[in-house]
Amino acid sequence: MSRAPKPLPTFPNPPALPRWIRQAVGREDAETVMFSAGAALALLDPIARSEDPVGILWRKRLALSAAAAVSQQEGRREGEAQLRDALALRKPGDDPGPAGRMLLGWRALGEARALRSADWPARLPGFFDLPHEPTSEILHDIGPRLVGRTPPLRFAAEAGREVLTPGPSYRGLALWLTDALLALALGWDRPVPLLAAHLPRAAFRLEGEAWLAACAAAWGRGAIAAFDLHVDLTRRATALRAANLRRPGKDTAAIFAALLTEDALAAQAGAEASDRAARRLFDRLTSLGLVRELTGRPTFRLYGL
Repeated sequence: MSRAPKPLPTFPNPPALPRWIRQAVGREDAETVMFSAGAALALLDPIARSEDPVGILWRKRLALSAAAAVSQQEGRREGEAQLRDALALRKPGDDPGPAGRMLLGWRALGEARALRSADWPARLPGFFDLPHEPTSEILHDIGPRLVGRTPPLRFAAEAGREVLTPGPSYRGLALWLTDALLALALGWDRPVPLLAAHLPRAAFRLEGEAWLAACAAAWGRGAIAAFDLHVDLTRRATALRAANLRRPGKDTAAIFAALLTEDALAAQAGAEASDRAARRLFDRLTSLGLVRELTGRPTFRLYGL
């Protein structure tokens, strides 16, 4: 007889995002942009600090958007679907390739380890296919050298601008570090990928106050998009938790728990169920609107909240 799954955690309803913040982030004057970006980040602060499982999935979805944006800026073909496949469909031990490594790098941004600047010279070049030199020299003591000297937005933007010095190939690394250093300045335990998907390519030609204003506007847009995504994922997680499936077994409980933290899952056999049973479960969850099929393919399908 199958044991009932452990109850999944509940999630509090977030506060509503004031309309004036949404409207202000589209303004062009630097003072308004800085103020509205700060307000948006302040509302995101309790979400970024939360320990609920959906926060893991939330960061992975934001990492996917960031990796796709950097891929586009670099003139590469990989969009979100190709990047997702690079990780979700690889076999254990396989090299995910340059695109997959970059996505792994953006996922790593959402970990507490991302703030350990002593690890940066060894870890980050591989994610972005950069040479260890001069990358290691650029990354050496950049956080301790700058943090605390200026307000958070300015500090992070100036550090990102410094990382861009060697050339366009360092855009992905600069965006990664800028979000990491913003989290460090804000006191977040784990960074949130916010900047890459919302900073236009033309902004990389800017310097000084113009660069700061462009980053602030992108952080404002990114914070709003992240807020909305978290609201949607929390709603979906609550609906999944409330689902009343007959005779749920261990595999179903494990799948439900994994859906709260994983971007994409394949229908695979578990400890008690076959591949076919897993596919039936996902088909049922999809028909109930609790899960989405993410690929649109008839085979090698992937599912997620």
